Amino acid sequence: MTQAPKSQPDLFDRRTLAAHRRRHQPAALFLHDLARDEVEDRLKLVNRVFSSPSIVTPFSQVWQDSFPKAKIIPDTDVLDLQPGSHDLIIHAMGLHWANDPVGQLIQCRRALTEDGLLLAIMLGGRTLHQLRSALAEAETRVCGGLSPRIAPMGEVRDLGGLLQRAGFALPVADVVPLTVEYRDSLHLMRDLRAMGEGNALSQRLKQASPRALFAQTEAVYREHFATKDDRLPATFELVCLTGWSPSDSQQQPLRPGSAKMRLAEALKVPETKLPE
Repeated sequence: MTQAPKSQPDLFDRRTLAAHRRRHQPAALFLHDLARDEVEDRLKLVNRVFSSPSIVTPFSQVWQDSFPKAKIIPDTDVLDLQPGSHDLIIHAMGLHWANDPVGQLIQCRRALTEDGLLLAIMLGGRTLHQLRSALAEAETRVCGGLSPRIAPMGEVRDLGGLLQRAGFALPVADVVPLTVEYRDSLHLMRDLRAMGEGNALSQRLKQASPRALFAQTEAVYREHFATKDDRLPATFELVCLTGWSPSDSQQQPLRPGSAKMRLAEALKVPETKLPE
């Protein structure tokens, strides 16, 4: 698949993201472990045996034992997928770093066989909302303004719409919330770096931040969000997107006006007219 010329700068610096991922610590990949477990549970509910799966992920080691027959590829801008070659594609924990998420989904749809399944799992809009709020308030106090520090993440409604834009049938989007508690905000930030989820925004500040910013962030975070046990909660929101490549064998919506029974009859309730 060739890429069209870009009309605007990329949101993410993929080279920096790759460098962050190379420095990850395997013990910190608990979100990826949770995503794998969630995908396994969802596949158990699908009445289908998949013979040619593929997994798009930045960390193949998380998935290879659970899916030994799957083709595992990195989440590059152009995915190493051949058209119509897979009946299952799992896009795992990389879509929130994509400069063109719709393009990623379109590539997945084209690589699916007819009536093939896509399962995409990614970080959603309320992820790290506490840290985002604390950093914004602290930076305003210390620096007199804001800089890009945490990547924007889509809300579940908007992310579900991406499936429709990419041409998937029967699209579904839902959320798996997770709250993790930390002893302090620096521990959380170190954990994010160990996950390979450090700041890779193209417009991020390139110089070091003042120490006072992190001290102020800790104070604001603790003031607004600390638990009764004096721990700092951090929300991670996993959004799961499910869609099928179109097929004539799938259920189709009825045409408007084609119903054979009135709603009141189906519900067995009296029908009343609305006031004019």
